[in-house]
Amino acid sequence: MKKRQIGFELLVFEDTSELSQNEQKLLHMAEQARENAYAPYSRFNVGAAVLLENGEVVIGNNQENASYPSGLCAERVAVFQAGARYPGVAFKAVAISAASQDHVLQMPAAPCGNCRQSIMEYEQKQKSPITLLMKAEKGPVYKCTSMADILPLAFNSSFLSDS
Repeated sequence: MKKRQIGFELLVFEDTSELSQNEQKLLHMAEQARENAYAPYSRFNVGAAVLLENGEVVIGNNQENASYPSGLCAERVAVFQAGARYPGVAFKAVAISAASQDHVLQMPAAPCGNCRQSIMEYEQKQKSPITLLMKAEKGPVYKCTSMADILPLAFNSSFLSDS
């Protein structure tokens, strides 16, 4: 038996002013998208903004439904919209902003497993990392330089064929 540890480096910024102008703008767009989330059941609003290689930014927010599994997370709304509107254009970064309707969040919320897998699929497809920025209403900003960092041992297409 061999024991291995898997880990990653997380960059933590105390304030958005420590980020580049482009990163600040992307987070601001995610915050604006969050304001239009439809979250009457969880009361947890999330906005996402995807920066594409061509400079376009595509936003999304969570969309809930009384039939809970029918809703969709902000990250996947933005990612799938970007993939549909700009096929073949690489993703550079995804910014996520989360807020509760019931209390002030002090720590960023990371993407759920489904969203991690969905974003990771694009990272694997384009063969280049996608930066992830995460922020709550208050508190620090988390930055990961690759989706692979927060989804180690990711499932991918290599498991589905011999090639």
